[in-house]
Amino acid sequence: MIDVLSLRSSFVVINVLSLSVCVSVSLAHTYTEEGECDLRTVSFLQVLVHLLSLVRAIVNFPSSFCRPQANAASGMAVDDECKLKFLELKSKRTHRFILYKIDDKLNKIVVDKLGGPDESFDAFTSSFPEKDCRYAVYDYDYVTEDNCQKSRIFFVAWTPDVSRVRTRMLYASSKDRFKRELDLTHEIQATDASEIEIENFKERANRC
Repeated sequence: MIDVLSLRSSFVVINVLSLSVCVSVSLAHTYTEEGECDLRTVSFLQVLVHLLSLVRAIVNFPSSFCRPQANAASGMAVDDECKLKFLELKSKRTHRFILYKIDDKLNKIVVDKLGGPDESFDAFTSSFPEKDCRYAVYDYDYVTEDNCQKSRIFFVAWTPDVSRVRTRMLYASSKDRFKRELDLTHEIQATDASEIEIENFKERANRC
């Protein structure tokens, strides 16, 4: 992890060095006018000032540069609407499925799409973007081998191989926190369309 304090200390040192060199250049110019300093010395000091300015620009990056690492370690915050809509799906069954996404501007997980109670399974699977990641919950109805009607809520972690590496890492690091806050247990990890076919849901449901 980047040590911000060390970098800030380095920045202070570089500022002092830069100021010292600037003073030296000023004095060198004065001496040059009096014929006591070689012009090559002035040129060297000027180049040194430019180099120190470049190093200072590199070190003086905004502290927000380190924030994504903190988010990646602890997981993105979950918007309250995510929990509210999930409770509606779970208790009132007003939704068949919900898709969630990480909003980079808000730095939290938000609701992306709601599927009505009569939405088909195909409508659910077609909602996943081909080249981006998503979380989803799906209220799956099925009949057991004993001919009993049941339902099971599945959590889907959609991370296609063609999505950006940084995005996949962010979704992977935020997944546990998201599952914990919504109290989700039954998970399906999918990297392509074949892994979210209805047969996979049926197989997982019968094993639960």
